[in-house]
Order: sequence, then structure tokens, then C-alpha cells
Amino acid sequence: MYETILLPIDGSEGSARAEEFALELAERYGAALHTIHVVDTRMRSEPALSSMELVTDEAEAAANELLRAVEEEATDRNVECTCRCCHGVPHEEIVSYADEVGADVIVMGYQGQTHEQRMGSVVQRVLQDTDRPVLAV
Repeated sequence: MYETILLPIDGSEGSARAEEFALELAERYGAALHTIHVVDTRMRSEPALSSMELVTDEAEAAANELLRAVEEEATDRNVECTCRCCHGVPHEEIVSYADEVGADVIVMGYQGQTHEQRMGSVVQRVLQDTDRPVLAV
């Protein structure tokens, strides 16, 4: 049913639930798992010789730790996993990466690190901007 699963992560509890669900799906269907973390450039500037450079670098380092943890869990479960950390607007980067890897489904946490609305705003924007199935966990 699924050959390629995309898992956007942000370190939230919702993201952790989505990770577990995506890993279970990947195991069940023998699917490849692609994991992405987007350093939101609307919240942080791109590194460019400023004090924000340190903040952005710290955010990227934390993102890479999250991605390594998913990759290790996937390896333990014999799930093929590819990880990407990038900078941009989260919903745009997620939809673009889903297109790039040909994701059959996007598995996302119901709410992420910002709780502006009942359902996370990134999830809502991904739902609006993609024609792929999105499982909000």
C-alpha cells in the first residue's frame, strides 16, 4: 500500500507520536521512510554574520539530533530511512520534499511546537497545499 512515507518532525509530543506511527507503517509495508525537519526562516534569520546565526545554528544542531534519533530507531527496525534538515517555510518545504521523493503519504503530528489553533497550522497548510494523503496523528 505504501512504498514511501514522509515524516516531518519538530521535536514536539505530536511529532513523537507521528514518528512511532510512521515507523510502524514503514515496518508493516516495507516502505522507505523519509524524515524532514525544517528550520523555520520566518522565526529565525538565515545565518549571516549576526547574533541570529548562533540561534539558527543551535536550531539546526537540535534538528540534526532529532533526525539521528529517528534514523537510529528506523535502523533498529530494519526500515530504510533518509533524513533531511533544511531551512525555509515548513509547509512549503514539506510539500516540496513530498513531491521530490514521491511520498505516498505524509504522517504528521496533530499539533507541533506552536499551538495557535486546535490543529497545528503547519498541518493545515500541508493539507491545503498537497494532493497526497496526510495522516495527522
